[in-house]
Amino acid sequence: MTNFLSPTINLSRQCIRTLALTLGLAILVACAEQSFTANPTQEQKIATTEQSVGMDSGRLSLITESMQRLVDQGLLAGAVTMASRDNIVVHHESVGYRDLETGASMEEDTLFRIYSMTKPITGVALMMLYEEGKFNLSDSVEQYIPELQNLRVFVGIDDEGGMITEVADHKMTIRELMTHTGGLTYGIFDESPVDAAYLDSGVGIAAAGGVLKPGETARDFVAKLGQIPLKHQPGTRWEYSVSVDVQGYLVEVLSGQKFSAFLQERLFDPLQMNDTAFHVPTEKLDRFAQMYVYGPEGNLIASELFPEADFTSPPAFEAGGSGLVSTASDYMRFCQMLLNGGELDGMRILAPLTVAMMYQNHTPKGKEIDVFGTPGIGFGLDFAVVNDPVAAETYSRGEYYWAGAAGTWFWIDPVENLAFVGMIQAAGENLPNIRSTSRRLLYQSITEPRGI
Repeated sequence: MTNFLSPTINLSRQCIRTLALTLGLAILVACAEQSFTANPTQEQKIATTEQSVGMDSGRLSLITESMQRLVDQGLLAGAVTMASRDNIVVHHESVGYRDLETGASMEEDTLFRIYSMTKPITGVALMMLYEEGKFNLSDSVEQYIPELQNLRVFVGIDDEGGMITEVADHKMTIRELMTHTGGLTYGIFDESPVDAAYLDSGVGIAAAGGVLKPGETARDFVAKLGQIPLKHQPGTRWEYSVSVDVQGYLVEVLSGQKFSAFLQERLFDPLQMNDTAFHVPTEKLDRFAQMYVYGPEGNLIASELFPEADFTSPPAFEAGGSGLVSTASDYMRFCQMLLNGGELDGMRILAPLTVAMMYQNHTPKGKEIDVFGTPGIGFGLDFAVVNDPVAAETYSRGEYYWAGAAGTWFWIDPVENLAFVGMIQAAGENLPNIRSTSRRLLYQSITEPRGI
């Protein structure tokens, strides 16, 4: 096979909680030995390429038809979807509009807020430093971030409404930080005093949107975080959290570089992820998709998720859990690198065994682990992982994935050797279940399965 690719609306706390819980044609290259008909049409080229990797082009087209139908129904402004198998792009389509108000069409190079799809990128950056011997997964977080020393654990409320705390039974480890089992939270999942303290101090869901007070950095973030008790004893529960924002700062501490500089030099430049960054420069703003939320009548309303969010200038706080903007093509290059065992187009980012370590289930056995209530799902190092495909109603054991609050999603399937990236900019209770739909439509197009 040849190489993969050549070179505003104020939201209520309940609404934000809901959002947090819901989370040109590509270059198609066939095998060198594949022969084409004389002067083939573009459609024939596409069909031949897809057949060479065991896919049905007619069935693949149902992904595009499904996305277009949602646009026609007014449920989405637009979408870009992309899939690869065996290091070859088999699907890359855009439908609808980048901006409904201006009528600007959605294009394949449209830029999207990827929010929590930043997390796997941060995890890969941290594991690059792991390979260099900068830390062990069993090391305590406070060993490298003294602002998080001697954290106590919330256990109850006293007669005056204050928090009762106890000593942690062990120091939070980097493995727990990477698996959302360290006792941190996002401040939105219940009404505990710890959640309230996150929101009051600005280190909760607002920080997830890359929003702190003007000029505050990741170091300011962890300093504030260190003043709040842990919500649970480390290692006892899975709770989605600001853990990956802490990881972004940990990359800075371990590398001696600004987080964005490390990503640019060590990840984005080598992978030719030329449109991935913590802001959209002026010359690219005409490619930046409008964000939408759903109004009371189910209609799409142009609005940022966070009123203070500004993606037009470099942020002081580079949020490792949510801050990046990217394109479907860029994120597919990241996914393909992982699917290839850490390498793309001759550039080695991670060793194959390190990648495999990342998509193993690292959640503690016998503990209360609940990855958003989904059966059959565990958690690796900054990825959700399918442990039981029957219970999870999916296809392959070992599939790993995540999504973003603005509607983006991806998954990587090592069994079927495929990856999928979907990009939209919509969030709220009326968001259609496009993640499940796209998964079903991609797998029903496989004519040569490897997992059975």
